Amino acid sequence: QVQLVESGGGLVQPGGSLRLSCAASGFTFRDYDMKWYRQAPGKERELVAWITPAATSTNYDGAVKGRFTISRDDAKKTMYLQMNSLKPEDTAVYYCNAVFSLRFGTRDYWGQGTQVTVAS
Repeated sequence: QVQLVESGGGLVQPGGSLRLSCAASGFTFRDYDMKWYRQAPGKERELVAWITPAATSTNYDGAVKGRFTISRDDAKKTMYLQMNSLKPEDTAVYYCNAVFSLRFGTRDYWGQGTQVTVAS
């Protein structure tokens, strides 16, 4: 059974830090691109950060570049998002996503999300 379980969310003051984790099971984690998305109230889900298999490449949305760091530990089948210098506009539900490219399309899995609230 495939599972992606996010953890590490919570309430933090502006300027603070949080580290999100996404624990995977039920699929070959190391072969998948892993992504963090977020969705704020009333807004569409947006891609925040992306890491390729073996961490050969990382990519970030411009709004978080320089503040967030995505990483993965294939031995632990876990992806992380270190979030520093948090701003109120970072408030959202954060989701992890695993994507595997097939010949015709993709196979992807989603977690249930973890709430991040940045407020004083």
